[in-house]
Amino acid sequence: MRIPTTSPVVVGVDGTAAGLAAVRLGAREAVSRGRLLRIVHAFTWAAESDSRLAAEQLLDEAAATAQRSTPGVRVDPQLVDGPPDRVLIQLSRTAELVVVGNTVPDSAALVQIVARAFCPVVVARGPRPPSGPVVAAVDGSPWSVQGLRLAALEARRRGIGVDAVHVVSRAGYRAEDEGRAILAAAMAAVPELRRARGRLLSGVPGPALVRASSRARILVLGPRGTSGAAMLGSVARHLLRQGACPTVFVHGPAVPARRTSSKSSSALAG
Repeated sequence: MRIPTTSPVVVGVDGTAAGLAAVRLGAREAVSRGRLLRIVHAFTWAAESDSRLAAEQLLDEAAATAQRSTPGVRVDPQLVDGPPDRVLIQLSRTAELVVVGNTVPDSAALVQIVARAFCPVVVARGPRPPSGPVVAAVDGSPWSVQGLRLAALEARRRGIGVDAVHVVSRAGYRAEDEGRAILAAAMAAVPELRRARGRLLSGVPGPALVRASSRARILVLGPRGTSGAAMLGSVARHLLRQGACPTVFVHGPAVPARRTSSKSSSALAG
């Protein structure tokens, strides 16, 4: 087992089944990355119907769940005073990864965490067998290139391939050619991609990516898209509500796309 380093995997728990799903996913991520698993419950007197002791028992249950699901994981349970979004955003400054459940996908707290964290945020889903590739949504924005770079790292860690996907919402050869050019430029900007293929999807971007997520091990995307939304773009919100696999919302310095080369274009699947 790798020796844990200083930047932990942080998981937020709230006493729900979705929170425990996040704990199980976070435990696997922590061990595979050689990181400490920090399980956090944000405690506010106004919001808690039970006592602080009950909150500590909630943390004990989450820690036991992590250790049962992933033997060897090192766990650091913490009860932190403050609203969940503020607590997890602050902890994201020094975290490797933040993992949360999707108890209420449209809740203001979850949207704030996904949109404003300083590290990648993974929204866990219910239990499903790990299968399929890492799917990275590419839309031509610098953020999607950052997502593709993260997807390359995640795929290498798991020993699986990457599907870089772009959704074409207009019919016709010209729209498809533009989509292939966007994919080629993004893939050329991430030379560390291995076992990768470019795929064009058709339809409305949000629902098309939800369908792709049903066959993916994880899905990676930028939270703001080409519109540069202040919080979450419309596609990110759609995936937050309806994604079928763990969804990674990327944060960090945006990576500029490079020019498309004829060599990279020829590698794309039609």
